[in-house]
Amino acid sequence: MRQIVLDTETTGLEVGQGHRIVEVAAVELLDRRLSGRHFHRYINPQRSVDEGALRVHGLDEAFLADKPLFADIADELVDFLRGAQLIIHNAAFDVGFLRVEFDRVAHPDSSAVLDDVLDTLAMARELHPGKRNNLDALCERYAVDNSGRQLHGALLDAELLAGVYLAMTRGQESLAMPTPGEAHRSGDDGDSGLLGLDLYVLPPTADELAAHAAMLAGMAGKAPALWTVLEPLDATTH
Repeated sequence: MRQIVLDTETTGLEVGQGHRIVEVAAVELLDRRLSGRHFHRYINPQRSVDEGALRVHGLDEAFLADKPLFADIADELVDFLRGAQLIIHNAAFDVGFLRVEFDRVAHPDSSAVLDDVLDTLAMARELHPGKRNNLDALCERYAVDNSGRQLHGALLDAELLAGVYLAMTRGQESLAMPTPGEAHRSGDDGDSGLLGLDLYVLPPTADELAAHAAMLAGMAGKAPALWTVLEPLDATTH
């Protein structure tokens, strides 16, 4: 399965007010593993950057002046996203900006790459109702190291979100262990969350069984310990 974790930075909050994308980044997951492939571009928005947005990401007009236009990177971006499920935090924001940018250049394949989107903000709100579910809060909750996040940056945020997503969905490739409270969450049927996993049980060796028997014998008082009268383990089974 191919998934792309994506993030953007923009000149402001409202796409309807003519704000534009200034940075887009995406990191690739293959079968829930980071592949090492990513896409990252800064973009000249051809307009001013709001003060509020500048405080968030620090990308000013002077820095962006010599960067490519969105039209220049649209084909490359579509090719990177093609065939993948997108994973985005607060997806409506990023997808809204991407659709407008693709519409501006009349890209014929843009709709197809934006149809399959998983919103991690909606997922987090379902898992943690009433709690803060921004990216920093989720990094703290799932022990994903965000110490280098002084400003928002699309590539760093996409990488952090990949770690959070893997932790939230508890894959074997998760970058963080479940928190103690979450490790004991169960469904209405009492499922601990481990049912269905193909777990391998390492059987004890003959020497380990002999050492265990000696320990039990030493624990026994006048009567033998309960474990000594049960059927002994067979070191060849698991």
